[in-house]
Amino acid sequence: MSSTRNPASSTPHSPGAPFPERLDVSGVTSEGAAWLASAGPYPRSALALWSERPSAPVVLPCGSAFDVVSAPALFGRRMLDRLWDDGPGSGPVAAYRGRMLLFAAPGTAQRLPSLMEWEEWGSGASAGHEAGEREAEGRGGHVGRCREVPPLLCHGTGDAVTVPALNADGGGPDTVRPDSRWLVAPDTRQPWLPGPEILLWAAVRAARAAASAAVRISIFPPADQDAKVYDVSRRR
Repeated sequence: MSSTRNPASSTPHSPGAPFPERLDVSGVTSEGAAWLASAGPYPRSALALWSERPSAPVVLPCGSAFDVVSAPALFGRRMLDRLWDDGPGSGPVAAYRGRMLLFAAPGTAQRLPSLMEWEEWGSGASAGHEAGEREAEGRGGHVGRCREVPPLLCHGTGDAVTVPALNADGGGPDTVRPDSRWLVAPDTRQPWLPGPEILLWAAVRAARAAASAAVRISIFPPADQDAKVYDVSRRR
């Protein structure tokens, strides 16, 4: 199964589909690698380099083929859950050194922070409400919603990101890092990519889920954060 949405179709996936069918870490396909390489000025040189070192991390420029939104690992997982369980799915997604990297449509890095500020979910909103929140905390009141969304790092034109190796198994089991892997591996030359509105929606839903979890934790023991597994051993 394709791990990204069919670009020829605007129909979202069916909510409730079996989780293993939706995400995989079997590695980047040749078409997926071609799409990644198209982000740079010399695609053929990039592909030649990757063919020699398939197990090495890859540095990719943003802004042309895609932007990247980087979230803390746990919050990024919540966003990914929302995208697949209640939304249209996601584009390629990677975990790298404690961050979740969500590949997004070009222009997202510029637009998403503005949308978050407008909806009062951004860092500027947090600064604007900081005094009021401290007062509310002192009275035992509700803490403002802007603190429920951690900083999202948006990488666009002029930025570059490091992502996991194209083939996580290429260097043997000792080279595979649990915090450096593809969660949704690129497998097509034209993957569907979410835009800023969809990622804002996912972030808001993830923040609300985190707030609900905090209430439950006060009553029940905390759940195992690693209980939900994103990767599968092979494609369907």
